[in-house]
Amino acid sequence: MSIDSYRKRSPKKQWRYCPEEFYQKLETRKYAFNTAKVYIPMFEGFINFFPRATNLMALNEKDIQSYLQHLVKRGKSHTYINQAINAIKFYYEVVLEMPNRFYAVERPPKRETLPKVLSKEKVLAMIEQVVNLKHRCIVSLLYSAGLRRAELLNLELTDIDSDRMMIRVSQSKGNKDRYTLLSHTVLKDLRVYFLSYKPKKYLFEGSNGGKYSSTSVAKIVNDAAVRVGIRQKVTPHMLRHSFATHLLESGVDLRYIQTLLGHNSSRTTEIYTHVAMRGLSNIKNPLDLA
Repeated sequence: MSIDSYRKRSPKKQWRYCPEEFYQKLETRKYAFNTAKVYIPMFEGFINFFPRATNLMALNEKDIQSYLQHLVKRGKSHTYINQAINAIKFYYEVVLEMPNRFYAVERPPKRETLPKVLSKEKVLAMIEQVVNLKHRCIVSLLYSAGLRRAELLNLELTDIDSDRMMIRVSQSKGNKDRYTLLSHTVLKDLRVYFLSYKPKKYLFEGSNGGKYSSTSVAKIVNDAAVRVGIRQKVTPHMLRHSFATHLLESGVDLRYIQTLLGHNSSRTTEIYTHVAMRGLSNIKNPLDLA
């Protein structure tokens, strides 16, 4: 899949597609394909809300708010609506180079939700239960390096730096490179895995070569959780949240955690202070004081 695959879609009657300059700007600005996969359908949903003959340049803030209200009535989430706004602003402000064209468009109030985290014991039990070596390396790396699923799938063989015990994460979210931790335990498994599976380019490859399947990674993680009796659905991103929380609980400075996770703002990383149990475990519950 690529941006070009959107260009080559079979025409759908009465459907208005993204203009060519939309695709070109995504490519020249080197937007991640995951971002393109969101922006393209979001923008097409927006332009198809209006009559087919509508001149996009004639739309104003009132039209945008009308579309957003339509999304709210359909029960779309805060995240969905924000992504729609981002796609719309991308077209007018980036593609058409009209900065702040819709500066006054009001975004929905952000919901404050805490990340879901597993205990270290649960994570280790999950890893222990994974018999397949390749699958165990996947679960172990997601947790021990705090990787996003896409970052794991993009890892190449040369990204594993065993001399420095670091992992290079190239062009992650925001098109940034960073380094994160390489576990000695995981490195031992990776060496055995490499000799057994012989990947060519990417660390984890499908049966026909190329990147490993994203849905397979999600299934591997959740299946491991089910085997150790975890009732809630466990996602790859929960392992990343757990990595950050466990580092904070062990006394690692928040600034280092921010660097390892690749967060732009320390405010993003600070959310883990609300779920970390460091210090709280020493507080005696008032019911137990009697």
